[in-house]
Amino acid sequence: QVQVVESGGGLVQAGGSLRLSCAASGSIVSINRVDWYRQAPGKQRELIASILRTGVTNSAGSVKGRFTISRDSAKNTVYLQMNSLKPEDTAVYYCNADVQEVGRVSLIDYWGQGTQVTVSS
Repeated sequence: QVQVVESGGGLVQAGGSLRLSCAASGSIVSINRVDWYRQAPGKQRELIASILRTGVTNSAGSVKGRFTISRDSAKNTVYLQMNSLKPEDTAVYYCNADVQEVGRVSLIDYWGQGTQVTVSS
């Protein structure tokens, strides 16, 4: 069994910064990919950043240049550094990890519970 937990959300003024963490724990052999999504009220969930096992990263145009995804492989933790935050970044932020578990052949997707980010103007 694997658990994925996000943390680091909160209330920040426009122009401020936050760092979100996504920590995976349990019977993990390797993590193939981690994605950060966000969902604002009344909107669809949006993929905003990804990091692959190889270290390759990608980010959506809406956050490029402001958000940076990184990882600490030893801790099975991925970070989302968010700078120059805007009110439109307000959303619940979710982490999705594509995990190779002990004793399993196929990769399994795990979602965290989400963390609220609110940016005031």
